[in-house]
Amino acid sequence: MNPAPSVIIFTVLSGMGFGYLALLGTVHDYSGVAALAHWFMGFFLATAGLVASAFHLGNPSRAWRAFTQWRSSWLSREAWFAVLALLVLAPVALSAWLGLGLPRALGWLGAALAFATVAATGMIYAQIRAVPRWHHWNVPVLFLVFAVTGGCLLAGLRGPAIAALVVLGAGMVLHWRIGDGAFARAGSTMGTATGLGGLGQTSVFEPAHTAGNYLLHEMIYVVCRRHVPKLRALALILAVALPLLAMLFLPGRYGPYVAVPLHLLGALAQRWLFFAQAEHVVGLYYGKR
Repeated sequence: MNPAPSVIIFTVLSGMGFGYLALLGTVHDYSGVAALAHWFMGFFLATAGLVASAFHLGNPSRAWRAFTQWRSSWLSREAWFAVLALLVLAPVALSAWLGLGLPRALGWLGAALAFATVAATGMIYAQIRAVPRWHHWNVPVLFLVFAVTGGCLLAGLRGPAIAALVVLGAGMVLHWRIGDGAFARAGSTMGTATGLGGLGQTSVFEPAHTAGNYLLHEMIYVVCRRHVPKLRALALILAVALPLLAMLFLPGRYGPYVAVPLHLLGALAQRWLFFAQAEHVVGLYYGKR
C-alpha cells in the first residue's frame, strides 16, 4: 500500500506518546516542574500523532464522524479510547504538577485506556483480510511493544527499556517472517480476484482502464525486492540495536538522550515498510501481484 507520511507519523508518534503516558500514570512519580515537562511531552506526542492522522482523510472537517461507528469500526474505537485516555490522564498530570494527591488508580485506568488505544490502532490493520500480511495477531502486539519500548526509553527506565528492546527486535523479525508468506498462504489468485478461476488459467489481456484511480494510488505499491533486506536491517539497527547499545553502555542520562532519537528513526523506517510491503489482493485484478 502507499506509505502515506501522515499515517506513518500518526502511528509512530501516537504509539510512543500513549506508551509514555501509560508509564507516567503508573510507575513514574514526578512532581512540580519536572512533572509538567514530562507530562507535556507525553501529551504532545500523543496528540501530534492524532492530528497527523487527520491529514490522510479526504475531508478532515468530517473527522468527528469517526466517533459514530464504535460498534463495528476499530477506527472509531481507537478515537474513543484516545479521547478517554487523554481525559482521564489530564487530572493525573495536573495532580502530579500541583501536588493534589489524586488516587493512583486513576492513572492505572488512564494507562489501560492508552494501551487500548494503541491496540485498537493495530487492529485497524489486523482486521483487513484483503491484506494478508496484516491479517495476523502479531500486528497489534507489535504496535503495543513499540509503545512500551518508546515509553520506557523516554522515561529513562534502563532495565525495562533493555528488555523491551530485545522483545521488540524479536517481534520485528517474527512479523517479517510471518508476513513474507502470508499472501501465498491466503490462496488469492487472479482467478479468485476476477471470479473467473473456474474457467481455467486467468491472465490480464489489457488494463481495466487507462487512467489512474484511487485503488492504484492507495492500494498498489511495490517495493523493489533487493531493497527490502537493506531497509529491514536499517530499521532493526536504528530501532533496536543502537538504542540497546546506548542503554547498555552510556552512563547516566546519556543513554536515553541517544537512544530515543535513534529508536524514533528506526520506528519510522519500520512503519514505512509496514505500509509499503502490504500487498492488497486488489492488485491481482490489475495484474500487479
